[in-house]
Amino acid sequence: MHTIYLDYNATTPMRPELLEAVRSYSGLEGDFGNPSSLHTAGQRARAALERAREQVAGFLGASDVSEIVFTSGGTEADNLAIQGAAFAHRDAGRHIITSSVEHSAVMKTCRFLETQHGFEVTYLPVDRFGRVSPEDLRKALRRDTVLVSLMAANNEIGTVEPLMELGAVCRERGVLFHSDAVQAAGRLPIDVKTWPVDMLAVSGHKIYAPKGIGALWLRRGTRLQALQYGGSHEKNRRAGTENVAGAAALGLACELAGKELEGEVKMLRTLRDRLEQGILARIPLTSVNGHPTERLCNTTHIAFECVEGESLLLALDQAGFSLRRPELPGICVSTGSACSAGLLEPSHVLSAIGVPPERLHGCVRFSLGHYNTQQDVDQVLEIMPPIVEKLRSLSPLWDEKRRGARSAG
Repeated sequence: MHTIYLDYNATTPMRPELLEAVRSYSGLEGDFGNPSSLHTAGQRARAALERAREQVAGFLGASDVSEIVFTSGGTEADNLAIQGAAFAHRDAGRHIITSSVEHSAVMKTCRFLETQHGFEVTYLPVDRFGRVSPEDLRKALRRDTVLVSLMAANNEIGTVEPLMELGAVCRERGVLFHSDAVQAAGRLPIDVKTWPVDMLAVSGHKIYAPKGIGALWLRRGTRLQALQYGGSHEKNRRAGTENVAGAAALGLACELAGKELEGEVKMLRTLRDRLEQGILARIPLTSVNGHPTERLCNTTHIAFECVEGESLLLALDQAGFSLRRPELPGICVSTGSACSAGLLEPSHVLSAIGVPPERLHGCVRFSLGHYNTQQDVDQVLEIMPPIVEKLRSLSPLWDEKRRGARSAG
């Protein structure tokens, strides 16, 4: 059975072009050597690693390839940036600023520093679209503030933060600025030469590279304390034999994403708008969470009143069974961050932007990607209305809503 995959913010499939890169640096017939070894096999692996570093640096607009530190993914990159900078600068102060809508990789790292290492963390509020106010940031800065960590774009609702303005505030006060750009990479142009940031995290599996590889861009001269110890890998910033195959794939993924960015953004925005407008037009009592314009080109986060989001997710996944039409494809969506799936409490992002209780548990994230088509969108628009109608017919909240509407009429 065909599946329509609309959960690209959770993870992406590896592009076929990258498979050869992985094979070339993994198997006996390829350059599988340890890049720290001095023999020919090791030096071939080293050359591949440095080529990948150049590709990632080029994608991010970095002028110095040594500013790229390979990690196991976005979570490690965020941890390395936040903990590494906090520990390296704690003699200057122990105050950190972040926001109330960050990914758990940032939120939990800040809470760890707060509860285990005596740091004080300020969690900035956001407006109803999920954006941090530069003025709120300015007011929160203190003499002992050593780090600000604010995401480039939200993984759940897609809102793009005013990073240029936020970074400018940090620059005025000489405070380090880290940004989780995991969701922005490949969907927004990134240029660390002009962005006022000091550290920036990306993840391979969000841009069609394998899972288990990511990178931290670290502005030259930024002090960072290593979090793990061993060899002198990555210029003593991240010990452990490098994942050459993963890095080679990430490098190629970055190169492809950079070349295709303009066309990809246009294509994804067209599909997203078609899907979003179609759902709003065909299904009553629906609304979009997130900024109407300052939003990732591929993301729409929609609230369905009187529907449980998890129930809708499962019904879409089993669309053929749900509608007793086995020929229908399953539809893969999400109720929020994949890293928080399975939790019973409502999304901290939706709570932070003030989504009312009647909509809080009925939200679904649709995130499109490179392999989606207009036919995918049109099939979703055909399948969703009867599924939502069926779920609402089983909900006592829907009966109350309809009775209220009749009484008002």
